[in-house]
Amino acid sequence: MPIHRSSWCRAVLAAVAVLLAGLGLATIQTAAHAAVSCSATYAKSWDNGSAFGANITVTNTGDPLTGWTLSFDFPDNQVITQMWGGVPSPAVPTPAGGAITVTPTSYNAAQGAGATWTVGFNGTYTGANSAPSVSCAGPGSGGTQQALVVSPTSVSVPEGGTAGYTVRLNAQPSGDVTVTSTAGTGDGDITVVSGATLTFTTSDWNTPQTVKLGAAEDPDSTNGTRPITVASSGLTSVTVNATEADNDGGGTGGPAPALHVSGNHLLTSTGATYRLLGVNRSSGEFACVQGKGMWDSGPVDQASVDAMKAWNIHAVRIPLNEECWNGTDGTPNGATYQQNVKDYVNLLVAGGITPIVEMHWNHGQYTGQGAGCSDTTATCQKPMPDAQYGPTFWTGVANAFKGNNAVVFDLFNEPYPDAAANWDATAAWTCWRDGGTCTGIGYQVAGMQSLVNTVRATGATNVIMLGGVAWSNDLSQWLTYKPTDSTGNLMAAWHTYNFNTCSNTSCWDSQVAPVAAKVPVQAGEIGQNSCAHDYIDQVMAWADAHGIGYTAWTWNAWGCSQGNVLINDYSGTPTSTYGEGFKAHLLTQNPLS
Repeated sequence: MPIHRSSWCRAVLAAVAVLLAGLGLATIQTAAHAAVSCSATYAKSWDNGSAFGANITVTNTGDPLTGWTLSFDFPDNQVITQMWGGVPSPAVPTPAGGAITVTPTSYNAAQGAGATWTVGFNGTYTGANSAPSVSCAGPGSGGTQQALVVSPTSVSVPEGGTAGYTVRLNAQPSGDVTVTSTAGTGDGDITVVSGATLTFTTSDWNTPQTVKLGAAEDPDSTNGTRPITVASSGLTSVTVNATEADNDGGGTGGPAPALHVSGNHLLTSTGATYRLLGVNRSSGEFACVQGKGMWDSGPVDQASVDAMKAWNIHAVRIPLNEECWNGTDGTPNGATYQQNVKDYVNLLVAGGITPIVEMHWNHGQYTGQGAGCSDTTATCQKPMPDAQYGPTFWTGVANAFKGNNAVVFDLFNEPYPDAAANWDATAAWTCWRDGGTCTGIGYQVAGMQSLVNTVRATGATNVIMLGGVAWSNDLSQWLTYKPTDSTGNLMAAWHTYNFNTCSNTSCWDSQVAPVAAKVPVQAGEIGQNSCAHDYIDQVMAWADAHGIGYTAWTWNAWGCSQGNVLINDYSGTPTSTYGEGFKAHLLTQNPLS
């Protein structure tokens, strides 16, 4: 009786496996034998911007199967809410952006050679909704098929920065498995920076390992691509398509770009859409009044800028103290303070980083709801700018930086006239815009309209940011009370922390998105009162999807014990895990979009 070819091959390989085992060598090649094989193709069937459906078409490309397993890692924040034709693990609803395994139902486990079947599901997401790469394994008469799980398979690599993807195995191997990532023909600026060779063992095979890609700086304005082949001997390779996200016209390749508002976008002088992505650098608001010098002992030199650039930071918000700038009420010499600010702003601009200068602490006694202190001097956050010194501050700042539209002005940190007015929204928003005598505030207030007028009276045309009420968390009536501006260069500032009232996608969709549809919106402060990054991940995904920039609190080497601190030192070592999470996300972004 003739010996069937596949049976003969299996017999020979089995004998070889026994020999290799006797020599102490791994037998992963048998696990990858083609007699048991299947393939899977992922395709979305519908998508409405927050929910979607998808089908996975599976084909048996080898001998008959007695079972099969699909494996994939969602690259974004997708959640499966319903599935048919397969059983997901974890069970629905699956964790956002999780690693998913799908096994058969009772009726479709066995599949003949050449058979094709479908697994379908519905889900939800926030931010992006990129397609995962699905691997298929088929335990049957030929053994177990090993496969690579790679996520994502399309990567945007910022010029001068890095981005990455993860690799793992779908099933436990019988020995060590080596996986290589090799750059193919294409954009030579894109290279494999780390993780070109990975090793998976029998114990860590299911733990994703990261491959980091980098894109070199160049003077052109193209967005080239380069395929990266992820491969292991005997396994089906996976291609990652890497695209260079060019930053010429603004970014780490040159000085920060001049900016202006057009519709609901920030634009560079060349007409490119630009987002402000970066961090806050605190201490200019408090160090001068606390006897700590100018920057609380932290460096503001070229090395500190280079450390920021290594994170792909393109914007730094600089909180300032009104009275230290003006030199009033016994604060240190105003001219020295002003020169320190100018030097830092100019250093950032030269390094390709957009400075956002803002009034953080100001003069005026307030002891009502939300008060941070009872001092009249600028030693804490007050509910609104004061009419006594606020216009003087902004006249000075505007004169210092007019003609340099790479510098953005944020008129006031976190207005909260609503707390002072016992949550009377009309009184709060009227105070916010018009100033004067405001309910619950014992000093004369400089409203946003008067401060806009003050800046424009100097001839400065810089972009101006205006935070809403409720500590800049509430933008619900921002469009209604928006000040007039002769240049049209106004944008909304929004702050969001996990402890704020507006701290979920439903609120963002109802309050922030309508504003972002009309004017540019900048999340001037994002953060959370823990050292995790789960909340800011949600914020950034939503902001990315809505064209909104963000600057995280804070780039100060204070260590993360209660949250909101990004670094352990000024060389840029990220805190665990808040800083690590923010840095990893920032490295995937490009301000030019």
